[in-house]
Amino acid sequence: MSTNETYERVYTGSEVNVQYLQELFNKSGISNRVRNDMESGLRAGFGGGIPGQVQLFVIKSHFDEAAAIVKATFPNDVAEHE
Repeated sequence: MSTNETYERVYTGSEVNVQYLQELFNKSGISNRVRNDMESGLRAGFGGGIPGQVQLFVIKSHFDEAAAIVKATFPNDVAEHE
């Protein structure tokens, strides 16, 4: 994966929901990354983030496809575009 690729946040929610979406994205060939600020802060020795809230990012060029998957999977949650 190139370091020049830009990732955008497509979903923020529970770790379980994010893991499920990752499975769907992987099956669709959508590269993704997870950011858990709370877990990172605890490992570094300080608090940070909101407990239970994990962010899911996808490559910018795949955002629309990923957002459609999020909307179909969790229709009550809105995909974000930064």
